[in-house]
Amino acid sequence: MQEVKVDPDKPLEGVRLLALQSKKTLLVPTPRLRTGLFNRITPPPGATKDILRKCATSQGVRNYSTPVGLDARVLVDLVVVGSVAVSEKGWRIGKGEGYADLEYAMMVSMGAVSQATPVVTIVHDCQVVDIPEALLEDHDLTVDYILTPTRVITTGCERPKPRGITWSKISYEMMGKIPILKSLRSREQQAGKDVTLQDEHRHLLETRSQQTAPPGAVRRLWDPAPRESGSVQGEDVPSDTVYVGNLPSDTRVSELKRALRELGAAPLRLTWQGPRHRAFLHYPDSASAQQAISCLQGLRLGTNTLKVALARQQRANDPGGGRAGELHPSPYPTI
Repeated sequence: MQEVKVDPDKPLEGVRLLALQSKKTLLVPTPRLRTGLFNRITPPPGATKDILRKCATSQGVRNYSTPVGLDARVLVDLVVVGSVAVSEKGWRIGKGEGYADLEYAMMVSMGAVSQATPVVTIVHDCQVVDIPEALLEDHDLTVDYILTPTRVITTGCERPKPRGITWSKISYEMMGKIPILKSLRSREQQAGKDVTLQDEHRHLLETRSQQTAPPGAVRRLWDPAPRESGSVQGEDVPSDTVYVGNLPSDTRVSELKRALRELGAAPLRLTWQGPRHRAFLHYPDSASAQQAISCLQGLRLGTNTLKVALARQQRANDPGGGRAGELHPSPYPTI
């Protein structure tokens, strides 16, 4: 084992130091991926332990590193990621920004990792918890080993890791903020892969919907639409999505998820819009969504009784509901 990729998180500073002391090639993702994917940490010749310790810090990443380009032949032997929580089955939850998932997907696209590359997370014992599989999506990174102060857990996780970048989850905004994505997309496009972006994918769906509509059903964008119960003005929202509103301003997403689990209404996916005091719960079908609504009626968080309804119905009656596209924001980082 020679090439080790370690996240730049402060809790993993000791791991980076150990990699340098063991004379491994240490690769650290660039902050928020704005200037590339990796930096290779290169300590000065004859570096003392104090210098190595500095190299392992965020300052060291800036002062003792060289960028690694897409053309570099990198083969990562070990991936070390941080976690907010992780289960013994290998399912992890990060800080919610999606960088670890995107970094791994980009490494797959570069050919730097494979399904056989071990992924390790290092956490405190209290961070090892049960995580419902319903909270995971295809782009989520799982781990093979969990290291805590008292245990080494081999997860035996059989859930496939991301097999590359899911371009339909990438927005134009992200492409602008993370320039390396443009190069990766160009390469994959030349290789004949589907690189349709989130915004393009939504536009295609809308175009096909208009093309298949009966004559007279397609109206001009500036024409007002009749507001009927169960429909959205100008757009169609899937009826397997449940709107949860009136969330207290200090509510955390973990509190809502815990309440959903306790009531047996955990969704396949949850879109959190806490600053707007709402969330959207995505279920496999309309029957599951209706059952969840029945379970959640009267649910209280703090002093608030939550509003629960099918997203289709709620958005028809809530002028502040926003655009249909907002129901499915990118699971990758929004920056």
